[in-house]
Amino acid sequence: MPDSLRRDLRGSAEEIRALLEDLQRLGIDEIDLPPIPADLPPCPLNVVAAEDGGEILCRRETLEEIRAELEGCRRCALCTERRNIVFGVGNPRAQIVFVGEAPGREEDEKGEPFVGEAGRLLDRILFAMGLRREDVYICNVEKCRPPGNRDPLTEEIEACEPYLKRQLAAIRPSLIVALGRFAAQTLLRDTTPITRLRGKWRQYEGIALMPTYHPAYLLRNPASKKEVWEDMKAVMRRLREQEGKGI
Repeated sequence: MPDSLRRDLRGSAEEIRALLEDLQRLGIDEIDLPPIPADLPPCPLNVVAAEDGGEILCRRETLEEIRAELEGCRRCALCTERRNIVFGVGNPRAQIVFVGEAPGREEDEKGEPFVGEAGRLLDRILFAMGLRREDVYICNVEKCRPPGNRDPLTEEIEACEPYLKRQLAAIRPSLIVALGRFAAQTLLRDTTPITRLRGKWRQYEGIALMPTYHPAYLLRNPASKKEVWEDMKAVMRRLREQEGKGI
């Protein structure tokens, strides 16, 4: 866990403890909160559920709910050859979400994103950033492996994208890193080549998004690692700026 996040958690815990002690001195032992109706729709990414006693119009969906609904998915033809659905891993309250393209053979076998050679390179990038998988959230645009690791088809992306949108709405990260052409173009609705998209901050539903090269591309083109590292340094700077503003 990054030191800044650890400090934030410690500060929040101290504030909660002080508030509880004040309430105890006032003789208040219980606080009545309105129950959250079970039939409320999930909040989209640009709407925050009321958590302060205000009117509750939607609820924050959990990753477990989304994953349970995705099990057995047959929304596109990829379901016929997959071994496992590759949902996502990491911190469900992560400040940074890394979005890849589609699972490969090893991911399909294990049901976890980025566990092959490209995943090991991503782990090294995270380590250089002072992060671990447990600190971030990692997922893909596609949850099933395209045969032969071919590029995802438009209809396959359209069938799976609603699950990605719901994942991002459940996590509500501060930053998104789009790894590769399909992740960047899908989230941004922009067909600009990744060579022109990468390294430039964009917005997704009000969240800062950094497009960069996919680790698999870096394995084939190691000279581009320098560019990706520059992108990741920009991500770390933006994260520090947001932490300084209390976002």
